[in-house]
Amino acid sequence: MLKREYDQVCSVARSLEILGERWTLLVIRDVFTGKRRFDAIQADLGIARNVLAARLARLVEEGILERRPYQRRPPRHEYLLTEKGLELWPVMVAMMDWGDRHLADAGPPVVIRHKGCRGRVDGRGHCERCGERLDARDAYAEPGPGTAEPAAAGPLAAAVGATGSDARSTRAVGQLPSPSWIPGA
Repeated sequence: MLKREYDQVCSVARSLEILGERWTLLVIRDVFTGKRRFDAIQADLGIARNVLAARLARLVEEGILERRPYQRRPPRHEYLLTEKGLELWPVMVAMMDWGDRHLADAGPPVVIRHKGCRGRVDGRGHCERCGERLDARDAYAEPGPGTAEPAAAGPLAAAVGATGSDARSTRAVGQLPSPSWIPGA
């Protein structure tokens, strides 16, 4: 088994200690796109429940996600991005852009647009239409040309108007209307 720490004085290595575990960035992606409840994340990713529980606990421990109750009996919680978690948006956008350019033969499955002018957001988080530097609160996602079924449930469903329980989750940071890259947040 690999050890958890890289024992290096390096910010990339330290970041990988938190974000580099398998599934972690996909869990964060799902929360960005509106899947905030354990069962919704688990169903979308097909990840083992114990692995998901461990990833969520670590992300809460590291201050990337906040665990918030949404039901008392039986107790149920949802996971919301903290400010620290929202700061990962440029990382997610850059990874999406790289994957779109090198791995998406049918085109990008998701397109991120600027709320202000509806321009497409590039891999550096800038609006291609107006040039504005954006953060997660300034953008929303929509199905791209590489999406087989735009209305299908999946990582983008809440961002494009799904009405399931995750789309109605409690707002965390900010009070933006959906559709949004961070729906309901």
